[in-house]
Amino acid sequence: MSNPRIASRKLHRWGALTIAIPFLLVLLTGLLLQVKKQVPWVQPPEQEREAGGPLVAHERLLEIARSVPQAGVRGWEDIDRLDFRPSKGVVKVLANSRWEMQVDLRTGELLQSAYRRSDLIEDLHTGGWFSDGIKLWLFFPAALIVTVLWVTGMYMALVHYRAVRRRPRVDLSRAGERVTDHAAP
Repeated sequence: MSNPRIASRKLHRWGALTIAIPFLLVLLTGLLLQVKKQVPWVQPPEQEREAGGPLVAHERLLEIARSVPQAGVRGWEDIDRLDFRPSKGVVKVLANSRWEMQVDLRTGELLQSAYRRSDLIEDLHTGGWFSDGIKLWLFFPAALIVTVLWVTGMYMALVHYRAVRRRPRVDLSRAGERVTDHAAP
């Protein structure tokens, strides 16, 4: 078998080239997901109202969603999900169009409507936006290769660290002389 250091470098180099584009997408979308609660462009800020009280009827939620033209809601088939937050007094109505409407649970007042990008970014991050096949046969292997890159990178760093520690040290306290801490042969 070849030298493990050379094999590790080759594996590291070819692995990095193989997954460069999918990994870049995962890195960039991961950065956006890290700040999704702080950046309104990614995900609309969550509104808060008084907790508790009677809940708004589901038909009222559908009526509110229909009142936001950008959401494109005509019926329940256009609603992806309802996200109830009783402790915050809010329900989020998420349309298939990725439009989000936040409604006061007690009064039924529309608090905010905005485009929600975080779900799209999550789908890009996992590869699911493309297809389940791409997610399974491209993004999953890319994650495995990144793991191998981490292992080979750590191995190369360890080998380098050990080599640096074994090098003879130059004593700079004696000007003009080269003195090492190893005896001359």
